[in-house]
Amino acid sequence: MAADDDGKSEQPTGKRLSEARDKGDISQSQEVKTAAMLLAMAVFVWLIAPLSMVRLRDYLARFLGEPHAIRVTTGEELSVVTSDLLANIGLAMVMPFAFLLLVGLTASVGQTGWVVSTEKLTPDISKLNPVAGFGRLFSVHSLVELLKSVAKLVVVGVICYLVLRPRVSELDLLPSMEMAAILTYLHQLLVRLMMVVATVMVVIAVSDWFYQRHAYMQKLKMTKQEVKEENKQSEGDPLIKSRLRGLRMARARQRMMAAVPKADVVVTNPTHFACALKYDSETMNAPTLVAKGQDLVAFRIREIAKENNVPIVENPPLARALYATVDLDREVPPDHYKAVAEVISYVMRLKGKLRR
Repeated sequence: MAADDDGKSEQPTGKRLSEARDKGDISQSQEVKTAAMLLAMAVFVWLIAPLSMVRLRDYLARFLGEPHAIRVTTGEELSVVTSDLLANIGLAMVMPFAFLLLVGLTASVGQTGWVVSTEKLTPDISKLNPVAGFGRLFSVHSLVELLKSVAKLVVVGVICYLVLRPRVSELDLLPSMEMAAILTYLHQLLVRLMMVVATVMVVIAVSDWFYQRHAYMQKLKMTKQEVKEENKQSEGDPLIKSRLRGLRMARARQRMMAAVPKADVVVTNPTHFACALKYDSETMNAPTLVAKGQDLVAFRIREIAKENNVPIVENPPLARALYATVDLDREVPPDHYKAVAEVISYVMRLKGKLRR
């Protein structure tokens, strides 16, 4: 709506999108990264953790299940036990953290590709303006993000309740179970809980990706004048381009008219079309079209031909065909060899009679 109010009704051009990308302004959904990492963590806990964390499980089972077996009577022994505990936990956490980092990076790059920009790191004095900051705080974007956060908390809370509520009686039995059994049960419960939450988060992430993309394109929309100015910058002013095109056409016409006096014959319609042909058996494989024109240009070609005693032959079908199918300075195609040969032969005979 804001884009329409500002007159920004045009979709952003490729140049506008590229400039925004160079500044680090990209369309990206944080929910996609969150969902990907949560889903990856659920898969990790389900499939990989039981294998990679056997040592930690056994250690914790011994540490928590047999505390009397751990001797701690001095500060040095306490330090050893603590270091051993932290080392076991740290080793077990390295793989999942590295895995999550890789998944998060992949989810981010998968949305936008590699984007390297220092624009976002450059200090912006305008961000220190309290009025502008207040406006950003209560903007539509901030409101949407707040509602999303609240909705996620509610959804996760409801899911946890629905998953854990039927198992309250089972949780009451945990104190009477052995430590290994407790860890196995909690592992299964955690996997189930994470899978359900991850599935819901994937649905939220897909919706958020489309919303973020729509909001991003709305933000970058342009006015008709902005599109016009950008086209001028990238392609040049249409008025100047038109003038340059006119100058090029005029110069090309001048060169074409300069070739008419050197032609061997001009084939006419007789009034609407005129095509000038030149043939040199030593340098050409076939007669070449050196000039052609319609209406006023055709009239000018005939006038120049008369002034320079270039023979003019009326052959409407051939004149129209040459004008439509042969480009300037190109040889006549084989389809027209017979008709052109008859004209050239006629001109040669005519020149022979004039010499006698």
